[in-house]
Amino acid sequence: MPTSDQRAGRLTAARQLKMARSAHAYMRGNTEKFYDWLEGAAHKDLPEGPPIWICGDCHMGNLGPVASLKGRVGIQIRDLDQTVIGNPAHDIIRLGLSLSTAARGSDLPGVTTAHMLEGLMAGYQEGLAADKQVEVDEQRPRAVHVSLRRAIGRRWRELAKERIEDIRPTIPLGKRFWPLDDEERAGLAALFETEDVRAMLTAAKDRDEDAEIELVDAAYWMKGCSSLGRLRYAALVRIGNGGRPDYALIDLKEAVASLAPRAAGADMPRSNSERVVTGARALSPYLGRRMVPARMMNRGLVVRELMPQDLKLDIENLSREEAMLVARYLGRVVGHAHGRQMDDATTAAWSDDLTRRWPKGLDAPFWLWNSIVDLAGIHERAYLEHCRRYALAPAA
Repeated sequence: MPTSDQRAGRLTAARQLKMARSAHAYMRGNTEKFYDWLEGAAHKDLPEGPPIWICGDCHMGNLGPVASLKGRVGIQIRDLDQTVIGNPAHDIIRLGLSLSTAARGSDLPGVTTAHMLEGLMAGYQEGLAADKQVEVDEQRPRAVHVSLRRAIGRRWRELAKERIEDIRPTIPLGKRFWPLDDEERAGLAALFETEDVRAMLTAAKDRDEDAEIELVDAAYWMKGCSSLGRLRYAALVRIGNGGRPDYALIDLKEAVASLAPRAAGADMPRSNSERVVTGARALSPYLGRRMVPARMMNRGLVVRELMPQDLKLDIENLSREEAMLVARYLGRVVGHAHGRQMDDATTAAWSDDLTRRWPKGLDAPFWLWNSIVDLAGIHERAYLEHCRRYALAPAA
């Protein structure tokens, strides 16, 4: 069993190597670089939207199919670690940077980035104006439609084989799953006896709200990129009072302070785990209602059941036309997540401000284009330095 210091060292090394895989992986794993840039005095011309819950780390990998407790599946934001009440423009810029980096990875010409940002802004404003009670499900580009159909068809067997490499009710220890110490095992056992966690697990479709919950197996989970180094556990639980039991795979992730700047005077939970869950319920209701905050070993954790339908969007090697359609669609998803929190007057005022800052005939607003060009240059240089420093290290 690795000691806590050994575990931390292995996690840090894994994170650095993951970020060296591609410029897009580096961008996704380095939220700090984005917010360092945002603090610069030169960026005061950015629009200041109404203070709402924002994702805070709104890149392509954090959007995708998500299942609700009742079995519906939609495209929503999938990771809310950085969520705060803040400026919605920050999510637009972060997603624009991700789209730009993905376009470069697909070897698309620079003009495609301009068209993608145009699509992003058009889609975002469409999402703002959409019915707040209806999920975005129209005009899906082919790449998104394929991912969604694949998600809808998945069942427990696929989730188990993908995540724990087996469908038997155990978590296999090895490269991804590490043994727990006695304190961790006891802490997890106590956590699954709490009423909040039990209520969340039994609220899913076709489950008895009075069902018993039994922890079957658990392990430390080496997972993610930007979250590597935090406490992260996988737990397998049995749900049921007899007969044929239902199994669930649970993700427990430590919640830490967000890097995203919060709006002045914003009233947010002081607990980071409560902040993450509250933001998730505002931005991504399918996912947010499957999450609860918890505490273990004096750390705040976010507990959520993994559903077979929860997937990252499988979007690679896009054509120019598909890239623009994807940008518009994802902009619509984020705009809808933001607009859901605004009343009609606030939505109209924010949309009018964005329109006013977007001269007719221009592919993308100056504030967005200049931000992406600046950030792309910063991240490209930092990525190359990161590769030189870390990707070559094993061979040194």
